[in-house]
Parts: sequence; C-alpha cells; structure tokens
Amino acid sequence: MPHSRAPGKATAKKDLPSKTCPTCGRPFSWRKKWERVWEEVKYCSDRCRKKR
Repeated sequence: MPHSRAPGKATAKKDLPSKTCPTCGRPFSWRKKWERVWEEVKYCSDRCRKKR
C-alpha cells in the first residue's frame, strides 16, 4: 500500500483493499502483515488455504 497518508493518520477500514476467498467465498481485507505479499494472498485463512 502506498504511504500517501500523513504520519500518524489511521486509514479507515472501509478504504482498505479487499479480496474474495476462492474457498469459502467470503470477502477479506488487507492486513498489515500482508503488506509486502498482498498480490500473492489468495485465501482468507490457513484453514481455507489447506482446504483448497
């Protein structure tokens, strides 16, 4: 995610990117721990990833 916001300003959750899990069909939002690999993230959880 680009760092275009002012330092100390929080981003609203509604403004975060989201994807739909191909296993369960539920939408899930961007997480800080996925910052560098967001393009590679496909599943909402380890459980869905293991189910494939």
